[in-house]
Amino acid sequence: MKNFATEIKWGFIFIISSLLWVWFEKLFGLHDVYVAQHPLYTNLFGIVAVTIYFFALREKRLRYYTGIMTWKEGFTAGVIMTVLITLLSPLAQYITYTVISPEYFENIIAFSVENGRMTKEQAEGYFSLRSYLIQATFGALVMGVVTSAIVAWFLKSEPAKEGV
Repeated sequence: MKNFATEIKWGFIFIISSLLWVWFEKLFGLHDVYVAQHPLYTNLFGIVAVTIYFFALREKRLRYYTGIMTWKEGFTAGVIMTVLITLLSPLAQYITYTVISPEYFENIIAFSVENGRMTKEQAEGYFSLRSYLIQATFGALVMGVVTSAIVAWFLKSEPAKEGV
């Protein structure tokens, strides 16, 4: 477990950050009054997500690998963090839509139907806890692996070659 302390720490930081982000969305009316703008602003969390991965992998490089980390080592650390985030994602979604914003689905369904974007049946199928649990889990896995690969590439460092 000690070998994965950085990934575990930053995985929890990621989940807590995502819950805080949702709380701010709720606070600023993106789950009710300004629900039409929710898709735009919720995607800005991607900047926060990439930043968290950057700091996590940078810490792994500096503290665990003493400044020298290959792409493979960084990618592996990112994937381990991603697995933890993926496992915690359903819990975060449950907290989001039962504790922080229990009226969100009702509001987004009403908005989608009233604006002709979906039928009531389509909206109820798409905007549901079950649907969001599935989307969040697979989304966390796919986006986490992609983010890990990219951030690890930027943070990789090779040992200095002797005689050069």
